[in-house]
Amino acid sequence: MITKITVLVVYFLIVLCIGLIARTRWKSSPETYFLANRKLGTVVLLGTMAATNFSAFTVFGTSGAGYRDGYAFFPIMAFGTGFMALTFWILGRKIWQVGQDQGIVTPPELVRKLYQSPFLSVLFALIMIIFTIPYLALQPMAAGYALEELVGLPYLYGCVLVTAIILLYTLRGGLRAVAWTDLFQGLLMFFLLLAALIMVARFHGGFIAANQKVLASFPELFSRPGGQGKFTCGIWFSYILLWFLCDPMFPQLFQRFFSAKSEKILSRIMFLYPLVCTVVFILPISVGILGRLTFPELVGKQADRILPMVLTLISGDFMAALVIAAGLAALMSTMDSQLLTLSSIFTRDILPLAGKSKNKSKGGAAGRIFVIFLSLAGLALAWKPPATILQIATQTFTGLAVLFPTVVFGLYLKKVFPLAAILSIFIGEGALLVFYFKLVPAGPFLPVIWVMLVTFTVYLITHLALLWKQKALVFRTPEWLLDPYFYLISCVFILAMDFWAWGKVHPMFCGLPGWAVYFIILSAIQTLLMVLMVRRTYQPGCRVLG
Repeated sequence: MITKITVLVVYFLIVLCIGLIARTRWKSSPETYFLANRKLGTVVLLGTMAATNFSAFTVFGTSGAGYRDGYAFFPIMAFGTGFMALTFWILGRKIWQVGQDQGIVTPPELVRKLYQSPFLSVLFALIMIIFTIPYLALQPMAAGYALEELVGLPYLYGCVLVTAIILLYTLRGGLRAVAWTDLFQGLLMFFLLLAALIMVARFHGGFIAANQKVLASFPELFSRPGGQGKFTCGIWFSYILLWFLCDPMFPQLFQRFFSAKSEKILSRIMFLYPLVCTVVFILPISVGILGRLTFPELVGKQADRILPMVLTLISGDFMAALVIAAGLAALMSTMDSQLLTLSSIFTRDILPLAGKSKNKSKGGAAGRIFVIFLSLAGLALAWKPPATILQIATQTFTGLAVLFPTVVFGLYLKKVFPLAAILSIFIGEGALLVFYFKLVPAGPFLPVIWVMLVTFTVYLITHLALLWKQKALVFRTPEWLLDPYFYLISCVFILAMDFWAWGKVHPMFCGLPGWAVYFIILSAIQTLLMVLMVRRTYQPGCRVLG
């Protein structure tokens, strides 16, 4: 027990030291505190964007889903999240350019600039805050699970401890501290998850042999629709589309677009991201699947604890503590970014409306108080979680995805109307509530498909009606829509709907079903096409944005 506690204390002290060393001055400017002076390079920006996106959901939620559903969940996360990198090209570069030109710091500020509507900006801010709080709650929730299994610390105490440590370096350090701690924690997460998989596989005779043992007892984990039979073609399509629409709307990821040193850096991150996602997600999902050999009868939320449970059982105290630190690294690197971004939104987009801060460069104390409030709200939700990590994430992600049409149309339509965006948000979130309370069945898809169909339709119908009323039916075609590589990459997405492989397990390659390997190949093809697209775009004489 002393070994476990020592390892965790050393880990926490290292994170605090990095945050202290990389901190910004207390009275720094908003661009310095929230965006690290817009000077993040490729390595640090990739590290912080990946670590920010790879949360407790990545380590504990996906290992739990791997336990329940098997390899059916691997392409959904690895290919689906990696394919989302295309939005770095569609949205990220344009967001960076507008932010650079206009000195924009927060996502709602961008929306206000695009639509010239304070009301829409506040609505956008409130939706981001409301739907990020449940996602934020997943982080202390997972921390409580991990520390309870590892050292016997009561669940709520673990939630509070990790939240307090995150607050210490986030409140003082700003984005520079968050970015460098994210890079450290992201690397730690990867190498220790890799170590976890190696230990679990070796315990059962090696990766291939262990998978063969699981296949013999639980063959449903090696084919679709998966262990619980829920990953039908419609649900599969829904999840991959959900990641594409919701991930860039995460406020902590959205704000990272402003912090890049240059537009080309965002392009480099785009084609590195699928590789990172493929390598990272195979690790916890495989640990969850192999965990069936040790704990074969976990149900529901219990499966979200599989990683700390199996490691505590099969490894020594030192390695078990190190690997659980990987999970803590994942959740801490997301929660710190969520707190920092929501603080900037509150300080710059909400607080001035109350007349408390006439100058957007002020309000730092209020923003830090709001961070503490958010942390308490997250702890309150984590105290008695209503569902599994995956279920909570799916619901909150759909609420954020509703913002996607407002952003993409605001960036690229020649003329925009606030009413179209406002109606699409209100009606889209209303549709989400209808499905949440099960007033209407979702059919073969997740609610996100119907919610986004309603959201896009409302926006476009309202937009066209207002254009017709003003007799200004003029459109501007974005440059990326004229790029042949965009359509080749879209073909990769279509190939991901491999309905012909449903129900199949064989052939097997290195312990993995052939259809899972197929998705690794698809991600490699996507990366190659994006590299070629970037090279073509930045050739002399070629326009960058349209």
